[in-house]
Amino acid sequence: MLASRDHLLATHEEFRKLATEHTQYEQRLSSLTHKRYLTDDEKVEEVRLKKLKLRLRDQMESIERQYREHVSKGQVA
Repeated sequence: MLASRDHLLATHEEFRKLATEHTQYEQRLSSLTHKRYLTDDEKVEEVRLKKLKLRLRDQMESIERQYREHVSKGQVA
């Protein structure tokens, strides 16, 4: 639900922090994928960044799910 994500970005500090980190990891991954060849260290970094992004995504989805549950129960304005 895009509206809940927008609301959380505007009002939920932890969600906003996670989203910012996710974007930073995505940008770094993008710069790595544009390289023709990766060093061994860059390959390790790429795998690490992908795992970190997934962890952040899971955390963000958990916060969104909690928000939607509260909204559906009428607990959030």
